Amino acid sequence: MTLQYNLLDEPLIRTRLVPTGQPQSYNLPGLFAAMLGDEVRDFPALRPHQRHPWHAFLVQLAALALHQANERQPFETGEAWKRALLALTAEHLDGAAWCLITPPTRPAFMQVPVPGERVEDWRNAFYTPDKMDMLVTSKNHDLKAARMRHAEVDDWVMALISLQTQEGFLGAGNYGISRMNGGFASRPAIGIEPSGHWGRRWKRDLLTLLAHREQTVEQQGLRESGGVGLLWVLPWDGNSSLSFAALDPFYIEICRRVRLVHRETGPSIVALTTGSRVARIEAKERNGVTGDPWTPIDTAAGKALTINAEGFPYRLAAELLFGIEGKYTRPITQIPVAEDGTGSLVVLAQGVTRGQGKTEGFHERRIPISPTVRKMLIRNETELLAQVAKEHVHAIAQMRSMLWTALATLFDNGVIKEKFSDSAKDKASIFSKPFEQAEDARFFEMLNAEIESKSPADMHLQWLLSMAERADLLLKGAFAAGPRSGEQRYRAQSAALSRFHGGLRNSKTLPILADHYRRQSTDKELVHELS
Repeated sequence: MTLQYNLLDEPLIRTRLVPTGQPQSYNLPGLFAAMLGDEVRDFPALRPHQRHPWHAFLVQLAALALHQANERQPFETGEAWKRALLALTAEHLDGAAWCLITPPTRPAFMQVPVPGERVEDWRNAFYTPDKMDMLVTSKNHDLKAARMRHAEVDDWVMALISLQTQEGFLGAGNYGISRMNGGFASRPAIGIEPSGHWGRRWKRDLLTLLAHREQTVEQQGLRESGGVGLLWVLPWDGNSSLSFAALDPFYIEICRRVRLVHRETGPSIVALTTGSRVARIEAKERNGVTGDPWTPIDTAAGKALTINAEGFPYRLAAELLFGIEGKYTRPITQIPVAEDGTGSLVVLAQGVTRGQGKTEGFHERRIPISPTVRKMLIRNETELLAQVAKEHVHAIAQMRSMLWTALATLFDNGVIKEKFSDSAKDKASIFSKPFEQAEDARFFEMLNAEIESKSPADMHLQWLLSMAERADLLLKGAFAAGPRSGEQRYRAQSAALSRFHGGLRNSKTLPILADHYRRQSTDKELVHELS
């Protein structure tokens, strides 16, 4: 068997360039040189859930190459990058470790060598890259399975990286990665996205990793030198695990035994897989705390963040950014630095929610950071940010509670009860959900506006008033789903509005809003007396 599809020499990675989207294919060294100039707009082969694994791979690989070469700045030419990448696989200078198809005794790109085994006897075969990928799409609704019948080489590249660097446990013999909190968890990512394109963020995170290398080594007990960086280069028979302490802090892992083979008939590339008796890295007790540059850590619990089916709702996002309760330690790529510029920034949050034998969605949220907020984060002045965010979270929860109660009153025909019926509660939850979703979408826009305002108290009040107006409109919009008969309809609508507006004027619920309505009422009475 010959070496096929060499990523160091052949232009196999498709891109579209800035600014017109002109197609251009690169080999891996050439891609690094292009990204240094921020020339790449996007990658046609890249699927949404593969964005972070691909970004992380490119950053970690470049960091490994620069550290090995004792360099602190990225190389400017593809030739220099090729020499540095080959140096990472010094025992395979023919480039085997960078080829997609090699003899089973040799490493292949993101595929461990399996000397002494007949790969042809492995039972599991995948004929399309999306079938091999980590997503579990049994219902075949949102994302169709095995649809990439005419895949290009880089489709396989993206699928390999996705599988090997973000997959979890999927039954006996199918173990997951070390960089997540358990087999049914996820590998979420939070980081700054500076203005520009793929290359700008790649360079930023690359320099961040190099600057924090010693800190990561010390905190995680990893190897400063001589550690394993590219796990796919080492043979693995599936019976033994690598010690976590033997790894380089920038390590790129693999979790599955998979080999690509060439077929003369049918699809030219087929993936063959088999199981293992143990995980590739012995790190179960670490609970995902591995020094991953993009993953927040639950400090008290000592475990990596795992997102649920909601993804990154405003409550979690505010906690991750501003530390409302001081629960999470921010990853190094999330921390703004002076080199990010003086304008606004975006914090990018990404992750795939996994469950037992299923995938519960890919989540991506871009969180705007205003100039003043950016300065406060750089100076680590987060107390005010945390306080404002906490007030906003509390206000939305209170408004949603008042709206829900009013809706439940409506659907229970306006009858005053100690407990609402199950039907009324279910309907109230359904009709109040759009309110919280809408407030979630504008949460950081409103928070930024308040921080930037010269009169933050007035801005906060105006936000509360506008939120109350939106809730009132939603309540009235639900009238059509309430009681139909004349007497019941009038009583239900009247009782619902009374409950809602009474809540708005309750000083124990939202004191600022209640005080505003009280002063407004007093002013009206005074005007009336004077007239």
